[in-house]
Amino acid sequence: MPRNAKCRRVCQMPSHCRFSPEQPGQKEAVVLTVEEYETVRLMDYLGFNQESAAAQMGVARTTVQRIYAQARRKLSIFLVEGRPLTIGGGSYTLCPRREGQGCGGCGGCHASKRKDAST
Repeated sequence: MPRNAKCRRVCQMPSHCRFSPEQPGQKEAVVLTVEEYETVRLMDYLGFNQESAAAQMGVARTTVQRIYAQARRKLSIFLVEGRPLTIGGGSYTLCPRREGQGCGGCGGCHASKRKDAST
């Protein structure tokens, strides 16, 4: 029996949660979880390495590596196939300070059912 997923610390929620192509179609949306968004924000936007991102999120480096790989896969589907993108769901702890730097353990896990298909 697998153990429960550890809540990941998120210090900034996305300001925009839905993106779509200029010519909308009937394609199924790609769902990026909040913790996948956070790894992209930390590593690509803020320039953190995997170790620093892992420390910020309160998880192991290998966990950040896995989450980041999933996020990049989903972002590539969004870009290449022109599918809508929605950010939401996942299992995370939201930092009450939301400063993005040096947050301590904050408690209060937000758990959401997430769509876990190829998207």
